[in-house]
Amino acid sequence: MFNGTVHIAQIQPEAHFANSGISFGLNFYIIMIARQWHTIEMFTGLVESLAVVTSIEENGPGVDISISPSADLNDIETTEIGASVAINGCCLTVIRIQDRKWVFQAGTETLSKTNLGTSKQGSTVNIERSLRPTDRLGGHFVQGHVDGTGTVDAIEQEGEWTNMWFAVSPSLTRQMVPKGSITVDGISLTLVNVEETRFSVALIPHTLQVTTLGQRSVGDIVNIETDIIGKYMEKMLGGIIPQKNEVQSGEVSTNA
Repeated sequence: MFNGTVHIAQIQPEAHFANSGISFGLNFYIIMIARQWHTIEMFTGLVESLAVVTSIEENGPGVDISISPSADLNDIETTEIGASVAINGCCLTVIRIQDRKWVFQAGTETLSKTNLGTSKQGSTVNIERSLRPTDRLGGHFVQGHVDGTGTVDAIEQEGEWTNMWFAVSPSLTRQMVPKGSITVDGISLTLVNVEETRFSVALIPHTLQVTTLGQRSVGDIVNIETDIIGKYMEKMLGGIIPQKNEVQSGEVSTNA
């Protein structure tokens, strides 16, 4: 089990990158995941249940959001005050448990950067409790830190499957690759197509039945979290791979 003693400063990026940039990137990714799991809560993107927003009350600059989880999750032994829960992919902390309802606080940053800011009493949300070290990882590592929002751009039926397109900022698609992982409203999904300003996923009937995606329509707002490996790789390669606007403007240096 990882004990948090790995020191990133001990890694020599130049030597590893010279041999294999991909190998270094993956090793770096694994170490960073281990460090974060040792210090913060993480999720898998496998939605445990749907829940209903029962009330939203103003509390200073933020709000208190109360949800009613399913009966099998409404267990004081497994969910307690201080527990971390992803609501539509946004990590929040349980501050109260009363009348079999979980209450969370959401600040202005959360309300402005996620679709929780448009939630209303009666809205349905996806919920997942944080990952324990002994749990099986069936999805992918999800931080619960929403990177931005997108909108449902198109919904296409293909037999029993549904292809759903989401319009997002180019800054997010830069961190995506076909067959890679993406989190939409807290749901771990596999990317099918990635374009400059949108991407698509293929959804089986089960996913539509047990998550909020089955209730989504074109134009609806969803929370997006890109895979953490995409963030680290973009950070490491940001000075090597030019931005598209730099190429178009001729600002890329050709000096060796």
